[in-house]
Amino acid sequence: MIKDIKIGMLVTLDQDVPRARPMHLVQDEYDGTLWFFTRRSAEKVLETQSDHDVCLSFSDQDDGVYVSLSGKANVIDDQALIDKYWSPFVAAWFQNGKEDPDIALLEVKVEMGEHWKAKESKTFQLYEIAKANLKKEATPDFGENEKFGG
Repeated sequence: MIKDIKIGMLVTLDQDVPRARPMHLVQDEYDGTLWFFTRRSAEKVLETQSDHDVCLSFSDQDDGVYVSLSGKANVIDDQALIDKYWSPFVAAWFQNGKEDPDIALLEVKVEMGEHWKAKESKTFQLYEIAKANLKKEATPDFGENEKFGG
């Protein structure tokens, strides 16, 4: 569900305060591990070294898709993986090239997640909200929801 979304919000703990920032997936295939390029000097690297638990959220409002993934993050120094995932898009963020000693990959091993997929248009969703408010006995039915892992 996230293959076409590509950009998710990575949530880490900055001491005891949750902090989110956008991150761009660099892979097209998914095997339970997500990969992102980062700078070793980035605050998110320090935060994931202090607490490996992270959460990623992805959304595509046009298609009504929402995904939340939780797992463990680690900074990986693997030139073969850096070469594998390097692209013109990534190069735009790292002007010193893929041999820059400040470049690393952030690996997130997903342990659990949840997704929501709206089954109908925004108009139908508004109808469901209105119906639930009028009947006062049911919540709106927007579509599927599934949890996995954990």
